[in-house]
Amino acid sequence: MFESVTHCQVKDCMDTPDKLVFVVMPGQAQRAVGGKGVNAIKMKELTGKDIQIIEFSDEPIQFVKNVFHNYGVQNVVIEERGKIVHATVTVDPTVKGRAIGKEGRNLRIARDIVNRHHNIQSISVA
Repeated sequence: MFESVTHCQVKDCMDTPDKLVFVVMPGQAQRAVGGKGVNAIKMKELTGKDIQIIEFSDEPIQFVKNVFHNYGVQNVVIEERGKIVHATVTVDPTVKGRAIGKEGRNLRIARDIVNRHHNIQSISVA
């Protein structure tokens, strides 16, 4: 359904209780959202859920930036902490709470979607 509405190729989709997250191929995010968000709005009407569209990147830092795109990413640092690869994302301080989400929901979703495509097991927002 998403591909027929947006005319974009989906690389991955995650269905969460709060929203549907679509990962689209590189260069297709803007077209997937549509002018003035028309495609995202139509998908929300069809599914009854909020829609998040993320542009895929083979580069882990760029992909993490894309996941947090709506929150004014200022920096991403990826480091190994023992056996775990961790990403620290610095976002616009005025929207840090939204980036984390109520009870950490947005952060959990971001971690799961990043981990599905890159070897990053944990994420924190600074």
